[in-house]
Amino acid sequence: MTDNATSAFSIAKFSQRNGIGETLTRNEIRRGRLVARKVGRRTIITDDDERAWRENLPRLQARAGTADATA
Repeated sequence: MTDNATSAFSIAKFSQRNGIGETLTRNEIRRGRLVARKVGRRTIITDDDERAWRENLPRLQARAGTADATA
């Protein structure tokens, strides 16, 4: 969208956008780590909630000795 309106996505579209399966998406919702909203029978995820979910993912920690083998 080109204006300031919030976009929303289906579970399928959210999963595709983030490279994860729909089962993982539903598990994240069930565990409370991803906020989803209901519109009638549809479940949607807003772009704001998508961003918050991504920002709260744990960061990958490098294992000791893998940073630079030539140093």
